[in-house]
Amino acid sequence: MRKGPGKEAKLCVSGHAMMENRNGMCVDISIARATGTAEREEAVTMLDRIRRRGFWPRTLGAAKGYDAASFAREVRKLGVAPHVAQITHRRSSIDGRTTRHPGYRVSQRIRKRVEEIFGWGKTVGGLRKTRYRGQRRTQFWAYIVGSAYNLVRMTKLLPHEAPT
Repeated sequence: MRKGPGKEAKLCVSGHAMMENRNGMCVDISIARATGTAEREEAVTMLDRIRRRGFWPRTLGAAKGYDAASFAREVRKLGVAPHVAQITHRRSSIDGRTTRHPGYRVSQRIRKRVEEIFGWGKTVGGLRKTRYRGQRRTQFWAYIVGSAYNLVRMTKLLPHEAPT
């Protein structure tokens, strides 16, 4: 959003995506008001939403911005292990009961692939500068972009046959 011509742009909405680790498929995408805690709040909301659709993840990989005691508590309450990158300069909410498992290291390596969804959505899907006004319309467009990303991703996962 811009207040006027020549003024700086202000972030009004933020985009969030939840990815399945094995194949890199986008399982949920969300547009929310940009606040200081929107990332963590949307992660819990999306986790709850995909669980209602019958998808029961055991772990949730995330960046350092999610290393908050309240987030870890909410995720654990849903029966999911928070595989969040630890903040090293202060006490982290992620302790040894999570980091000692080999799956934690795998989650930390794979979680960076969610950036591919954002990159594709911005360059190909038109989410860098949305053409729609309002959160609901932008959310609808994000669903379409997420679906298109999954279709492209599925074609890359298919085994290639040699031409005959």
